[in-house]
Amino acid sequence: MTGTEKKLRAVVAVPLREELCRLIEELEPRLEVLRDHDLMPPMRGPADWSGDPQYTRTPEQQQAFDALVDSADVLFGIPDVDAGALARTVAANPRLRWVMTTAAGGGASVKAAGLDRSQLDRVVFTTSAGVHGGPLAEFAVFGVMAGAKNLPRLLADQGTRTWPDRWEMRQLDEMTVLVVGLGGIGSECARRFHALGARVWGTTRSGEPVAGVDRLVPLGELTEAVAGVDAIVVTLPGTAQTHHLIGADVLEAVKPGAIIANVGRGTVIDEVALLGALDDGRVAFAALDVFEQEPLDAASPLWGHPNVLVSPHTAALSSKEEERIARRFAENAARLLDGEPLAAVVDTVEFY
Repeated sequence: MTGTEKKLRAVVAVPLREELCRLIEELEPRLEVLRDHDLMPPMRGPADWSGDPQYTRTPEQQQAFDALVDSADVLFGIPDVDAGALARTVAANPRLRWVMTTAAGGGASVKAAGLDRSQLDRVVFTTSAGVHGGPLAEFAVFGVMAGAKNLPRLLADQGTRTWPDRWEMRQLDEMTVLVVGLGGIGSECARRFHALGARVWGTTRSGEPVAGVDRLVPLGELTEAVAGVDAIVVTLPGTAQTHHLIGADVLEAVKPGAIIANVGRGTVIDEVALLGALDDGRVAFAALDVFEQEPLDAASPLWGHPNVLVSPHTAALSSKEEERIARRFAENAARLLDGEPLAAVVDTVEFY
């Protein structure tokens, strides 16, 4: 790029530390990164993209924020992580070319914006899918290990200071683990389970081989496959096609004593069917980081079930997440400027 060429105007539409704004500028000098930290709600913790809900802008500040957002060629984040704000700026700004959502499941926010087909075709939407793969895969391993070692029994005996007769725990290197969804998260799960000696199966739509996966299972054969595995790890996004994919039919077919871990989206598992499988022992243990409704209702039986581990959708959270997403934005900006395909593009039919 020569000094006379105009830089791509990138507006930071969610809270992002100044050092990371500068990192984006350093990684991709062809970007003009615009931000106004005074117009952003303070973060309450790592990757708190929506910021403190108590924060409000004055009418003048809101006008300034909207004007800044509407001047963008590309956006870092959905403004205020709000689907309505996304719809407003897409309509107001015909020059907008690309929006990167800070959520791995950002397709849901794009869908909620209710954009028409011409808008969806004009603006490319990408997500942070893949940057959370490592932390979520670690939780999946933790969840399966907790089930294999019968963590509920250990905690119950410890709570009553009971020293029982010795009993046998399951060994991961003797287990078959089915990873449902071999995308960015699923491939990281497969890599870790393989390294720990498990036999790894994985569902696939493409049929492409994935490192560490011993057997590829067509998604249409899921019900038959679960009868032969010891643990099921769910990594799929929440779409109309994946809604209740792990439902009564699948859970009735599982190998008795199966362990389930969900690090995808809560809607993939039918929680009523799961509770039935937990109660009759078909599923021995479930480690869940995501739920059909979040926050999980205080009345949900999952809270008090002795064989359920409830994690409040926090397994992906990492102090490094913001930097990883900033780097992803810079990498994709370079792809856009060089005319190359972007990574983690939202499918605007299925919205994942």
